[in-house]
Amino acid sequence: MNTLVAIEPGKASHADWKQVRNGAAIALPETVWPDVERSASAVQNMLMHGETVYGVNTGFGKLANTCIDRKDLGDLQRRIVLSHCAGVGSALSAPVTRMVMAMKAASLARGYSGVLAGTIQLLLAMLERDVLPVIPAQGSVGASGDLAPLAHLAAVLIGDGEATYEGVVMPGAAALQKAGLAPLSLVAKEGLALLNGTQVSTALALEGLYGAERVFKAAMLAGVLSVEAVRGSHVPFDARIHAVRGQPGQMAVAHSYKALLADSAIVVSHADCKKVQDPYCLRCQPQVMGAVLDVLQTTAKTLAIEANGVTDNPLIFSETNDALSGGNFHAEPVAFAADQMALGLCETGSMSERRIAMLTDPALSGLPAFLTPKPGLNSGFMIAQVSAAALVSENKQMSMPASVDSIPTSANQEDHVSMATHGARRLLTMVENAASVVGIELLASVQGLDLHDGLERSSAPLEAVRERLRAVVPMLEEDRMMAPDMAAAKALVTSGALLRLEGVEAALPEVCEA
Repeated sequence: MNTLVAIEPGKASHADWKQVRNGAAIALPETVWPDVERSASAVQNMLMHGETVYGVNTGFGKLANTCIDRKDLGDLQRRIVLSHCAGVGSALSAPVTRMVMAMKAASLARGYSGVLAGTIQLLLAMLERDVLPVIPAQGSVGASGDLAPLAHLAAVLIGDGEATYEGVVMPGAAALQKAGLAPLSLVAKEGLALLNGTQVSTALALEGLYGAERVFKAAMLAGVLSVEAVRGSHVPFDARIHAVRGQPGQMAVAHSYKALLADSAIVVSHADCKKVQDPYCLRCQPQVMGAVLDVLQTTAKTLAIEANGVTDNPLIFSETNDALSGGNFHAEPVAFAADQMALGLCETGSMSERRIAMLTDPALSGLPAFLTPKPGLNSGFMIAQVSAAALVSENKQMSMPASVDSIPTSANQEDHVSMATHGARRLLTMVENAASVVGIELLASVQGLDLHDGLERSSAPLEAVRERLRAVVPMLEEDRMMAPDMAAAKALVTSGALLRLEGVEAALPEVCEA
């Protein structure tokens, strides 16, 4: 059994979702069940009074005007699940799948979806016992919700589809049985409620956000180490410069750089330096990384709202016995957030690569060519910089907005879609690329520090980062295979290991509010 995190539907935090992605199950308060029951009862009342409700006693999409006989309503819900299992591609990762399941359960538990309590409770039990549906990552256009991927989730609840249990992929029914659970028979509205919603797009965007958060903070560390490696000026981080512009992210980043550089002996060692201005990749870090911080903080707020929202259709308002058809399933807010994050990731990697190029160029850095003690005989970081450039160009290509693309579906009934799902999914590749670039900069900046004569040391937090890197990657004295070094440095970025060093994370700005 997994550990439990208590979540109040509509009020979950980023800290809650991070726990879920890392393996926690969720516990809902007992106060949610009366609202769930009233919502399910309202659906039955509407049917008893002969009301026509979309997706409850009608067909779906373009078939909304087709009425369904009452005896077929349960079968209708089963058929919509099976027919919509049309996803393709590799499966979503376990962390993303866990967030999808938790968000779907929390959304249904708000009491506006007309499902039975048992449906939500099965989702919770599956999450707790690690029965994870196999959800193909491709096949959603981000409206009307993430239909195909969520259908693959719902299929396991009714004993169909595939799931992993104890790390093994098996038929959904077998996974439920091994976990001591039984499949459901869906009643009116339940299949549609499970399929409709933005949970897959949102979970993918959150996974991208949490990865971007780690990359962003590691890039700040790499950037300030690069300043130290080339004996760069600390003046561009003076708070007065940033206060007169007034951009909050810029001011926060500059403050963090000043904190990270406090008590550095390196700046003292070159106090009489005649250098007037450093290249933009050093000098403009507060302006660029501050803009990235603003974007990440804004998208974190958008996604926190979306993860807590009710995004299926129609919505059931039991206090007035109304079923209202709207469009909360349209994932445009997620699509915009994903596009903005893509820009931030692209620029983070771009600035990092420019610093790598600067460090390897003796005319700019004052260091040996390609950061090797014996250039010519050794090539040093020559091709590591080429790899960084290649990855940055890949991210540039992927940063093209997905939200401006739309293609009609369902015989033009769904004539404008968000493309949020693949807009969010591409963030995961962009995070990996940017993490590799930042890892290379960490290697290059620490190599630059090691190449300096003298024993001047930087601040305590930066020396802790330097020592942590050197614990897994020794100084490059002679040419060797760079790929293992680059992989080790990337792992420090993606794992967040550097942020756990004493005095490091406290000096960095917060991206996601707790």
